[in-house]
Amino acid sequence: MKKIRILLADDHVMVRQGFRMILAAQPDMEIVGEAGNGREAVELAEQLHPDVAVMDVAMPEMNGIEATRRLAVSTPRTRVLALSMYKDSVYVREILRAGARGYLLKDAIDRDLLSAVRAVATGEGYLSPAVSDAVLSDYRRHVTEPLDLLSPREREVLQMIAEGKTNKEIATTLKLSVYTVDAHRGRIMEKLNLHSVGELVRFALRAGLID
Repeated sequence: MKKIRILLADDHVMVRQGFRMILAAQPDMEIVGEAGNGREAVELAEQLHPDVAVMDVAMPEMNGIEATRRLAVSTPRTRVLALSMYKDSVYVREILRAGARGYLLKDAIDRDLLSAVRAVATGEGYLSPAVSDAVLSDYRRHVTEPLDLLSPREREVLQMIAEGKTNKEIATTLKLSVYTVDAHRGRIMEKLNLHSVGELVRFALRAGLID
């Protein structure tokens, strides 16, 4: 039997351990890697080419939404199952728009997790039973979002600004100059028509970039 190769991405070690125990106990599944943030998840997926990436939506540095966007380009055969504590439609909408095949609430029972992984692995969609059909309709109606105006690098910088990181800290993490980060900041504010860091943080919250 060909096993479903799974990458776990969640910034909470205990959560990853719990999911690992459930999934690894299945004869048709194996865990090939674990990541603590979106950046690690993208790097590992590009190396390991898992069938399914079980991806937390809210992670530091690079969230699951941005990581999913990148995987859709770099490793399109890896299908993403999003994990979240939130039923809020914005999280569901954004990560489905980014390319995720499924959305599972973290408080789901074991059976739902296994069903979701198997469904996503075969190319089917999966929505947690507690997430209403209206969420999917809501997602389909939103074909244009302000976030689409930003480049992948600008979305990355936006998240880090919203997390309270300084230009210098962002520059170090992304291996850019402080001047380049400042230029990104200016373009983000201009494209989104925002005029303060406070407005930027509120936008990031509404867009599901931070929690």
